[in-house]
Amino acid sequence: AVVSACASSSGPDVAATDTSSSTGQRPTGVTPGSQADLEQNAGHRVFFGYDQYTLTPQAQATLARQAAWLKQYPATRIVVAGNCDERGTREYNLALGARRAEAARAYLVSLGVDGARITTVSYGKERPLDPRSTEEAWSVNRNATTTLSGVGA
Repeated sequence: AVVSACASSSGPDVAATDTSSSTGQRPTGVTPGSQADLEQNAGHRVFFGYDQYTLTPQAQATLARQAAWLKQYPATRIVVAGNCDERGTREYNLALGARRAEAARAYLVSLGVDGARITTVSYGKERPLDPRSTEEAWSVNRNATTTLSGVGA
């Protein structure tokens, strides 16, 4: 039998909290264009269902905010890392993580972000956010995470 990997029926709520004030100001201490700025104002992680790499409406909304954020900082480069839960083989999860990262990348590109600014990587099940073996932990570990990799020339 084939062992499936990474999921439950639904993931965690991925709606990012808008931490800007009504005047559009960033929270105190957050450097514009920084990883903290991305995380607080766009969201840096999208979640997937069990054995899935299709983007949910919540994931699409987060990626749309990321695309808008990236357009404000056109020299910024990112890495999108695909992750899985602990179930399934290492090889299976590496492949699934790669599909998740690519799904996020492709959506960002479809929203006008230059694909040359985006690198993808899969960590499979090797970098869990939550090390527990529970449905809750598994749902958090099925994600694609965006991190800044630098500023292009």
